[in-house]
Amino acid sequence: QVQLVESGGGLVQPGGSLRLSCVASGTFLSINAMGWYRQAPGKERELVAQRTTSGSSNYADSVKGRFTISRDNAKNTMYLQMNSLKPEDTAVYYCNAEIRTLYWRNYWGQGTQVTVSS
Repeated sequence: QVQLVESGGGLVQPGGSLRLSCVASGTFLSINAMGWYRQAPGKERELVAQRTTSGSSNYADSVKGRFTISRDNAKNTMYLQMNSLKPEDTAVYYCNAEIRTLYWRNYWGQGTQVTVSS
């Protein structure tokens, strides 16, 4: 059974930093793209950042220059370094990955809360 588990969320003051982690566990053959999404109260889930196995990345305009996505393919782990956090970054952050078992499928983590407030 494949699972994605996020960690690293919490409460931080505006201008602060947090680092989120997402670990893929279970039995699978390979992982393709991995990404971070977020959903604020009353809003739709949106893509924050995505990274492919080849190393290319893309970011939402709202986080460019402040957030950095990275992967450790050997550890099946993805990170999101979030700097200069703003109150509008407050949301539940979800890990997403395209993973192959017998077939390719999208998996989601349970989410981790990030709250930016003074």
